[in-house]
Amino acid sequence: MNALLYVLVALTWGSSFFFAKIGLEGLAPQQVATVRTVLGALTLVVVLLVTRRRWPRERRVWGHLLVVAVFLNAVPSSLMAWAEQTVPSGLASIYNATTPIMTLLALAVLVPSERLSRRQVGGVVLGIVGVLVLVGPWSLVGAPAVLATVPGQVALLGMTASYGVGLAWLRRFGVGSGQDPTTVATVQLTLAALLMLLVAPVVATGPVQLDWRIVAAMVALGAVGTGLAYAWNTRLVGAWGAGRASTVTYLTPVVGVALGVLVLGEPLRWNEPVGGVVVLAGIALASGRLAVRRRPAPAVAPAGAGQGRV
Repeated sequence: MNALLYVLVALTWGSSFFFAKIGLEGLAPQQVATVRTVLGALTLVVVLLVTRRRWPRERRVWGHLLVVAVFLNAVPSSLMAWAEQTVPSGLASIYNATTPIMTLLALAVLVPSERLSRRQVGGVVLGIVGVLVLVGPWSLVGAPAVLATVPGQVALLGMTASYGVGLAWLRRFGVGSGQDPTTVATVQLTLAALLMLLVAPVVATGPVQLDWRIVAAMVALGAVGTGLAYAWNTRLVGAWGAGRASTVTYLTPVVGVALGVLVLGEPLRWNEPVGGVVVLAGIALASGRLAVRRRPAPAVAPAGAGQGRV
């Protein structure tokens, strides 16, 4: 059952950029962001009611979750939808993989005890190199179509930076400690939905053209990708632990790229998957999955001799 949930989370989060791209065929970017957030919130509220969980009562929890709602939902979903007007969905899914790198940087700023180790610094640097390969600066000269995607790619980095701040805020202030994770996610999404509905009359304007594809894509993006996937991932973390469950990060770009290329017919430049692999290698290094092993000390070592690193 847990293996099935793992696959479902990978498929759901990996296809989010694909569904957002379809949604943009009939909706404005902020409309896509608002609809997905509202549908996700409604889905989790239903889960909360069916499972008879209770809403938190502490004002502190609600206050901090309001900040988290801004940085983990409202801002990134808006940036993602805006960016996908020019950036292929597959490339957007690769950029999403930089979230752990951004989270490490945000933790180093917001949580004094979370100083970066040498290994983590190496992973961050490797991740930055991967982003540079993703952008492909050499291809921008004389390629207007590629150059036009740069603002969108910057927005996607803003999206993952926002994720990093939100996750670091959760860690810094212990938001929801002692609370059920699904309850915390429900409050967070509900607050984000209310915020986005509040500004919708100003920013989510424009004509709406719906057909069955767009409706189905938005339901999948909102109810499943933004709603149910939270509950699935929460259960997975409880069963497997955060470390093992987080390896879904390595699969979501594969799903996103495959859907973009095979279904939407999006072009794929050689540097995009290469850059994605470099970013994932940076994540693996920073998280300790590319562990640096020490050689065993020799039986007789000179005085003061140290152990080398491979």
